[in-house]
Amino acid sequence: MNIVPHIGPVAALLAGVLILVMPRLLNYIVAIYLIIIGVVGLLGR
Repeated sequence: MNIVPHIGPVAALLAGVLILVMPRLLNYIVAIYLIIIGVVGLLGR
């Protein structure tokens, strides 16, 4: 089973919940999300 295609929606859901709980985390969550998407894109799908 390949889990990688489901990483985007799961990350978005987790980020949304964390932002609701702690709004100050928004900058860090966005930065980490962009870094992960960039690394996954560079390493090839």
